[in-house]
Amino acid sequence: MEKLRAAILGATGMVGQRFITILSTHPWFEVTVVAASPRSAGKTYEEAVGDRWKMDVPMPEAVKKLVVMNVNEVAAVASQVDFCFSAVDMTKDEIRAIEEAYAKTETPVVSNNSAHRWTPDVPMVVPEINPEHMDVIEFQKKRLGTQRGFIAVKPNCSIQAYAPVFTAWMEYEPYEAIVSTYQAISGAGKTFKDWPEMEGNIIPYIGGEEEKSEKEPLRLWGKIENGVIVPATSPVITSQCIRVPVLNGHTASVFVKLKKKATKEELIEKMVNFSGEPQKLQLPSAPKQFIQYLEEDNRPQVALDVDYEGGMGVSVGRLREDSVYDWKFVGLAHNTLRGAAGGAVLCAELLKAKGYITAK
Repeated sequence: MEKLRAAILGATGMVGQRFITILSTHPWFEVTVVAASPRSAGKTYEEAVGDRWKMDVPMPEAVKKLVVMNVNEVAAVASQVDFCFSAVDMTKDEIRAIEEAYAKTETPVVSNNSAHRWTPDVPMVVPEINPEHMDVIEFQKKRLGTQRGFIAVKPNCSIQAYAPVFTAWMEYEPYEAIVSTYQAISGAGKTFKDWPEMEGNIIPYIGGEEEKSEKEPLRLWGKIENGVIVPATSPVITSQCIRVPVLNGHTASVFVKLKKKATKEELIEKMVNFSGEPQKLQLPSAPKQFIQYLEEDNRPQVALDVDYEGGMGVSVGRLREDSVYDWKFVGLAHNTLRGAAGGAVLCAELLKAKGYITAK
């Protein structure tokens, strides 16, 4: 099969690097263009990244000698690829504008950024949860005046450890939840080398994260009405988001109320058997089992469980009845794999499988 040609916009940053490592062995997609800020343009990828390579695997040989293009030269980049992944580091307004500019060149954009998550006709998708939201793309294309160009996004990394669980339990009608997330430093694009003050430290604030943790799940559970996605109104979620001295892996401590009674066994059974389109279609990045339940009292642990299903699965433990809420549990998801680049690659695979991304 001829591989589809992909550009990585914002290729030199941490998420861009993660895209490069994931796609280096991808069966469907091949990185043929790396684009970044004007100061990196014209250098080879290896030169542009220099000593800022943050992955725990070596830089793939195939990209080292690629010459970095200027991400702002939209027509030049777009002319060489079938679609792009966006991980640009700009202001929200700049991101919105540049992603739309790429879409208008008839080049689909699958974005890791938050700028378009609330654009009403842009699908924000966790492929196992709301693949039907891709249908809104037809309305978006009408607005943009495109035949094949569009933008699709993936949601925030912090919600991956609990939104799938609530989705698995929807028949029991979760209606209120308290979520505290304990978030890894790679979520800020950092390693301990860059951020030594995080060692042995906790920072009880991550800008914008609490609002995302509360509101984005509701958009995942929304419905398409009149060509836009209308968010759900329940379950109501309140959250606190805390930065902890962990490299990869966001942990969530969750309390939830359900309208319908369920036993612990029923709730576990719903989680471990929960699957969706990626599993049915056997997409290359899809975890075989999306959610695993661990019986041991001291799990899930970042050190033991963050790489479950190649970092694309969710690990849950400590499910028990609560004296104030109905149930409580702890969830864990890999924030740069399932939560960022890996989730975006899975979205692109679903878009290809559904015929939205094709060769130009």
